[in-house]
Amino acid sequence: MSVTAALAHHAARTPDRDALVFEDQRIGWRSLSEEVDRLAALIAARTPDGSGIALHLPTGVALSLLFLAAARAGREAQVLDPDWPLDMARTILAQLSPALVISSDPRLAGDHTIVLADPYMPLMQLASAFGASADAIPSSEPDDLLPFYVGFTSGSTGMPKGYRRHHRSWTESFRHDGLEFGIGPDDVILAPGTLTHSLFLYALMNGLNVGARVILCRRFRPDTVVRLIEYERATVLYGVPTQLQLTIKAAGDRSLATMRWVLSSGAKWPAETRQQLLRLFPAAQFAEFYGASETSFMTVAKASESNPETSVGRAFSGVDVTIRDQSGRRLPAGEPGYVFVESAFLFMDYACGEDDLLREGDAMSVGDIGFLDARGFLHLVGRASRKIVTSGKNVYPEEIERVLERHPAIVSAAVLGVPDADRGERLIALLRLQGEASVTSAQLIAHARAELPLPKVPRVYAAVPEWPLTRSGKTDFETLRRGWSAGLFARLP
Repeated sequence: MSVTAALAHHAARTPDRDALVFEDQRIGWRSLSEEVDRLAALIAARTPDGSGIALHLPTGVALSLLFLAAARAGREAQVLDPDWPLDMARTILAQLSPALVISSDPRLAGDHTIVLADPYMPLMQLASAFGASADAIPSSEPDDLLPFYVGFTSGSTGMPKGYRRHHRSWTESFRHDGLEFGIGPDDVILAPGTLTHSLFLYALMNGLNVGARVILCRRFRPDTVVRLIEYERATVLYGVPTQLQLTIKAAGDRSLATMRWVLSSGAKWPAETRQQLLRLFPAAQFAEFYGASETSFMTVAKASESNPETSVGRAFSGVDVTIRDQSGRRLPAGEPGYVFVESAFLFMDYACGEDDLLREGDAMSVGDIGFLDARGFLHLVGRASRKIVTSGKNVYPEEIERVLERHPAIVSAAVLGVPDADRGERLIALLRLQGEASVTSAQLIAHARAELPLPKVPRVYAAVPEWPLTRSGKTDFETLRRGWSAGLFARLP
């Protein structure tokens, strides 16, 4: 099956039921399926088999339908971020060489570019705006091993890498997602983030695959999320921890009882806010994903499964997680090493960017370091690429950050290694403080020393007034490093 195979089925079964909601547009299943077929026929006629279609558009109906249409036509939808600097977008396009570019930015106009002046136009005007035939004949569904999607890493440390996926990697994800969460046609899925983030694009596609109603937002706004949950009676919410925490704050003392699943990805959920989440969503179950762009789901931590507090969960349905050393040898429980994953969800290759993954047979590692406990729960130690060598000892900053974030004055922490003549590197901790909270370096050293050996305790701390995040909601370490080098952050006394 392809990622679009279910559209015709749902259109025949419930033609007038809402499939997609975006602002004031409500799109039924029959209209969605027909317009996707029209656009797919146009794309197939204008581009060679298996070619790439670059979509440089903001989140909305146009991006959603063109993504579906490209996949339906057997083409590869390359989803570029419209917030990238123009030179970055041009560089990525030169590397991809798509057969067709669809953009809302007239500065990208060219021989193989369609400039969509209004990327938020109503559904029923979209296909006609492209000159699509009103009586398109649906072609056969594409093979499930054809590539259909190129997404991009956040690019916070340089040029984004484009990762390529075939249909089966997501249709298998849909199948195992159903085994884990049982999302179906009676659900209302809210995906409040940009579709350039694969979490929210996946939420859209999985929802349409099972026949649910999917609600999209132009931009994430916590007050809008609360309003949509109430008005649409949403039952499934996707988000990254930062977004969910802002939603909790915006909701005040409300109780949103229609929600049955809150699904979080991108970073570890702060344990101290779990009670607030339960008060806001009293009937909901909560789950966190751990994975990567290249691997999709790796583990899941469900609040109902006695997941150890320091763990990112057990292997997701259909996934085999192993810990190995650099030679590929499997390591026993409790011994840290590279986290390898094997599943049907793995990506194909990189459309652009260097391949620096570790591989052992059909298993793959993105360079995370961790260990499995005796019950099979995965505990992350850190990322190999972030390893700091100080005084001859290997230090993974994630461990230190988790300890610092347990201090009541700290919301977020980032530990960096900076050059030091005596130690090689020394540790500094950049902090996002809680409101008007005040804390000293001595207090933080004492807090860290209670849980960490001395070589892992930073001696220098600084407050960051505006905490930078990547598009995927993760801490932007490169921006923090530049800010520290430029002397932008005040050191704590």
